[in-house]
Amino acid sequence: MIDWSAYLLGLGVLAAMAALAWLFSVYRRDVSIVDSLWSLMFLACLLVYIGWGDSNGPRTALVTALLALWSIRLSVYITVRNHGKPEDPRYQEIRRNNEPRFWLKSLYIVFLLQSFLAWVICLPAIAAVSGQTPPGPLDYAGVALWIVGMFFEVVGDYQLARFRRNKQSEGEVLDTGLWRYTRHPNYFGEAALWWGIYLLALSAGAWWTIFAPLLMTFLLLRVSGVALLEKDISERRPAYREYIEKTNAFFPGPPRKLAGGGNGGGNGGTANES
Repeated sequence: MIDWSAYLLGLGVLAAMAALAWLFSVYRRDVSIVDSLWSLMFLACLLVYIGWGDSNGPRTALVTALLALWSIRLSVYITVRNHGKPEDPRYQEIRRNNEPRFWLKSLYIVFLLQSFLAWVICLPAIAAVSGQTPPGPLDYAGVALWIVGMFFEVVGDYQLARFRRNKQSEGEVLDTGLWRYTRHPNYFGEAALWWGIYLLALSAGAWWTIFAPLLMTFLLLRVSGVALLEKDISERRPAYREYIEKTNAFFPGPPRKLAGGGNGGGNGGTANES
């Protein structure tokens, strides 16, 4: 059974983390720091719950390890990627649309909002460590799905980073490796691993937490992920239109053959900024 007081305490801790990061962003005039903090919020929420709540279930060590691996890896990757760069274009647009006093508005439309979303989406992990039922097939399936998701996210990020380091690829579209089968392998991977966490919660009896992975998937598809990144990419990179025609947006699948012939292998480029 979930200790709701400990879970609520986690919300307070995440709000405090968000407020401190916001103060730093005001000093830097760059709210992109929230991207580095995002995954750490999930880990913080879980650790607060383990420290203060009823979390002696048989899945505690497993869930903590899975969440820590994902959280720390993603935070380090984003921090290194963004080091020395200006504010992310997505946040620059949000800044322009919310002036004047964006410095103040960013506290709740960027930092506190993301801390609340992390708190909500983390609930399956909280439920999984609280459950007392013995591990079973759903747990094995959850771990397997988490591994698949982590593979897509890590390999997708690595392939994109390597592509960007190649100066000859400037203006091109990445359509090799995992990017040949989905335009956003890292987003697909993140959704998949959270569905894996949900299967652990389901095995623990918390079937009702399904809204959390659904919310994460919706955010990645319609809000902060695919939809936002591809909003104007076809205008900025004409080659991306062909990439869209031949490649699935989210779920991996074989490239589609274009009307002009060929299935579009080779060099193109991508706009995935995740």
